[in-house]
Amino acid sequence: MNTPGLDERLVAQLRCDLLTGARRVPTGRQAIQEWELSAVERLFFADGSSVVCKVAAAPFTGEAAVLRALNERGAAVPVLHGYAKRSETLGMLMDDLGGPVRAGTAAEAAAAARWVHGIDDITGLTMFDQAGLARLPGQALNALRRQERFPDSRPIEESLNRLAAVARRRADGAERPPFGLCHGEFHHTSLHVSRTGCRLVDWAKAFTGPGLLDLATWFGTRTPPEPRLLARLIRAYVAAGGHPDAETDRGGLPAARWALGWHRVWAAWWFLTTAAAGHHRPDTDRRHAQVVLRQLHGAAQLLGTSLSTRATRLPLGNSS
Repeated sequence: MNTPGLDERLVAQLRCDLLTGARRVPTGRQAIQEWELSAVERLFFADGSSVVCKVAAAPFTGEAAVLRALNERGAAVPVLHGYAKRSETLGMLMDDLGGPVRAGTAAEAAAAARWVHGIDDITGLTMFDQAGLARLPGQALNALRRQERFPDSRPIEESLNRLAAVARRRADGAERPPFGLCHGEFHHTSLHVSRTGCRLVDWAKAFTGPGLLDLATWFGTRTPPEPRLLARLIRAYVAAGGHPDAETDRGGLPAARWALGWHRVWAAWWFLTTAAAGHHRPDTDRRHAQVVLRQLHGAAQLLGTSLSTRATRLPLGNSS
């Protein structure tokens, strides 16, 4: 592992801690994925077995607690064999699920989301209830002002001010079912389909909140929002046993539009607050500023930064 955001010596120490605790000596290593704040590798042993070793820096250090709680419930997630922490960095040993055999389908995503959102008693997670959602634009604005890092931040500030003005009303219905455990990174790559079944991986951004935010996450934020596609996934979710209220309007908006809008607000809040906390290098600020503006532009169209009829009927197909 040689990731810029991770101390290589610390990674080696955590790997040693984990292997000492497991009383195992690897015969080989294979990098799986590396990025600024996290790295994943496969460790091989003489008996032919293997495990996955994941190391993550703050703010991604809560994953072990979530995995442990889900393992106790027999959930379809990787088995956690051990974990250790040093200097706000987490190391974990987990089952090696092997490479995915194919991408997960929308039907599999709907079924996975159904069991996730049915769990509501994992303690210690950030709560995004109605009040929590309504605070996001203001918290993001405070983070933006505190860090004084992002170049030409005035468009971001103006967008957040407009969203803050409608946030209380648009957050209405956040606690309507489904409300419970949310994966937080419910992407196609997080639904791992192998020869032994379908499991959800990468729980570092889990929170308690509206399950619709997970369903919105499935489509990502790099392409224009498509409420029609999310509405179809919500119907599949209900058909798979998800709560029927998932299709109910909230905040004065159709469920799909509401979820896509708030997911983009949440994404912008995440980038701004983690940057303000020093979790990203300053040389990433210009790129992150572009990402934040894209999220806020989409959120403004979806949620409406004016409560007028015209503002809530803006076309969505041309957002970027």
